[in-house]
Amino acid sequence: MRRPRAGSIALLLVSIVAGCGLVSSSGTFHAASLPGGDTPLAGAKLTVTSKSFTEGVLLGKITATYLAAAGADVTDLTGAPGSASSRQAQLNGDADILWEYTGTGWVNYHNETETIVDPHELWQRVHDIEKRDNDLEWLPPSNFNDTYAFAASTPTAQRLRVASLSDVAALPVADRTFCVDDEFFSRSDGFIPMLAKYGIPYNDPNGVPAGNVTRMDAGVVYPATAKSSPCDFGMVYTTDGRVKNLNLTVLEDDKKFFLPYSGTAVVRTAVIDKYPNLRTLLGTISERLTDQLMRELNGRVDIDGEDPSDVAYDWLRSERLVR
Repeated sequence: MRRPRAGSIALLLVSIVAGCGLVSSSGTFHAASLPGGDTPLAGAKLTVTSKSFTEGVLLGKITATYLAAAGADVTDLTGAPGSASSRQAQLNGDADILWEYTGTGWVNYHNETETIVDPHELWQRVHDIEKRDNDLEWLPPSNFNDTYAFAASTPTAQRLRVASLSDVAALPVADRTFCVDDEFFSRSDGFIPMLAKYGIPYNDPNGVPAGNVTRMDAGVVYPATAKSSPCDFGMVYTTDGRVKNLNLTVLEDDKKFFLPYSGTAVVRTAVIDKYPNLRTLLGTISERLTDQLMRELNGRVDIDGEDPSDVAYDWLRSERLVR
């Protein structure tokens, strides 16, 4: 449903599926209040869930902390095991708020195959389907897009003078070397179609010969790309903390091959109708989230080993959203 991040599982607070819904064994977040002491959600009872990869948990912890600071009685079910359990909990009415991705909604939940490159158009299409079919409100998307991309070490990008995938396509054949994982290599919307889109077909002596491609575990792609060995270009996720930590340069997908995966807060319609202040509060979080910020926050968990609850609280305080 959404890609898990290496190293995140051991750091997450465990939730389990029990009976018809999710039961949290130790969901926690920092107590806080809004700077002015206001409580616009006083009396509200809300359950926040998330998937178990780092970014999902961080978004859940940020949301739980902020909404509790606004006066809500928040149950924290972040870190739901598996990709589907948090989604199912929301569909069942056992959870109220979940951060999702527009690409996930379009492809995984509704089996659509059309590539919609405009992020707002994709969000609107997903929003309308989810509202109609599932009584879920997909709020306006944030400013971060956790999609596939290719990156190079910054020195390699500078040496080869590449900033986009079209620049890579213009390089001599010998310089078009790639590291990818097996899943991305085999996807119908993955590596081989991407090469075709950029006019450098796979296993073609004038495109990307098979010998120019190294298939490896996803976690190994990042350090291999940082060392520019055995490849100059590696498949990454745009908000992964290792992009910043390893000083990688993400290349522009200038022909718009990859589907947008804009992060979006999703709320059950009955809940947002009952507590309309959620639109403003969740929008306050959403409008601040960028690719660069998510790389930094993800890196603090996956690389520096910080607890997601601490990272969420520190960020909210740094933005003067809580005290």
